[in-house]
Amino acid sequence: MKVEYIEDFQKWEEGFSFYHEINVRFSETDMFGHLNNTVPFVYFEQSRIEFFKAIGFMQEWVRVDQDTIPVVADLQCDFLQQVYFDETLRVYVKAATVGVSSVDIHYRGVNGEGKAVFVGRGTMVQMSRKTGKGHPWEDGQKERLLR
Repeated sequence: MKVEYIEDFQKWEEGFSFYHEINVRFSETDMFGHLNNTVPFVYFEQSRIEFFKAIGFMQEWVRVDQDTIPVVADLQCDFLQQVYFDETLRVYVKAATVGVSSVDIHYRGVNGEGKAVFVGRGTMVQMSRKTGKGHPWEDGQKERLLR
């Protein structure tokens, strides 16, 4: 299997520690009983929010007096295996690289057998509500992202 943003799949997998468990609902499957191809993006969002909560970012971003907000700049998913109703998945999340105001987030969906069923990546940008432009990460924020 070759995914353009993953150089060494085994080494890449070892870099994850945070995950969020998700149970595949019936409404998330298509008429063939497979997970609909749009649903992993929802799983990425759920897991990304839990990741950001775990490192203390969501608590900051949702404050009324906070100037910065997270914005998704791009998002992609690569499907590796079929997923079915009622499977429990672990969706792993990690910050792969951190830019001035952006972070490249990687995702790995794993089934109950420990096999990767989908992988993905996306760029998040910390934006200023006032200016609509990227707002640089503080050093402490970069450390939390890469921890």
